[in-house]
Amino acid sequence: MLLQDKKLLITGVLTPQSIAFSAAEIAQELGAEIVLTNFGRAVSLTEKTAKRLPSPPDVLEMDVNDPEQIDAVRQELGRRWGRLDGFLHAIAFAPQDALGGNFLHTPWESVATAFQTSAFSFASLAAGMLPIMEEHGGSIVSLDFDAQVAWPIYDWMGVSKAGLEAVTRYLARDLGPKGIRANTVSAGPLKTMAGKGIPGFEAIADVWSRRAPLGWDITDPTPVGRAIAFLMSDLSSGITGELIHVDGGFHAMGIESS
Repeated sequence: MLLQDKKLLITGVLTPQSIAFSAAEIAQELGAEIVLTNFGRAVSLTEKTAKRLPSPPDVLEMDVNDPEQIDAVRQELGRRWGRLDGFLHAIAFAPQDALGGNFLHTPWESVATAFQTSAFSFASLAAGMLPIMEEHGGSIVSLDFDAQVAWPIYDWMGVSKAGLEAVTRYLARDLGPKGIRANTVSAGPLKTMAGKGIPGFEAIADVWSRRAPLGWDITDPTPVGRAIAFLMSDLSSGITGELIHVDGGFHAMGIESS
């Protein structure tokens, strides 16, 4: 199987509608062994959702903004597996005053929170897991929402996603010599818990389904999960520093067809 014997860390599983849940489910179906993480009150929700997977995995506590918790997870995975073949960074957060058309008036404290959690933490997690990845190499993947353009209402999360894309390229540069690939997947809008929390989400989703040449189902994260599985697999051994669109082709179109 495509991911047979791979040892993978999956962050960001909240509900069965999560992109990370789809990635975890497909990874298990393809032969991977996985561990999930979350932190605080969300841990119990992740534990409940984990029971819906083909083989319910363990859930470890990890706040990616806390280096000590990253270290603790690395140590646990090192004891458990002796190595890590890859991880999915499916983590993003922005305070409400950093979204919804408040761009010019968002305070730095909110901007800093959005950037640290949504972009810098990818580098933090990569650095934290490096000791159990560098001997054998592997693949790390983040989740993006195409930041090459400015979106209505996305504001400082859009800026943070642009930062995430840049972080991905720099990680590819520094980790490539160690055999570790770093890529990001730009997904179309999906009706996840995170997506529904964005003001004006429905307006973006409606346009997407009309303009994407392949169409786009905002309730189905499976195509994104499959792309993540590909990037975690050895079939992607020559791909790093890449932004891969899984959006029904929306990004490649100009105006909507009549």
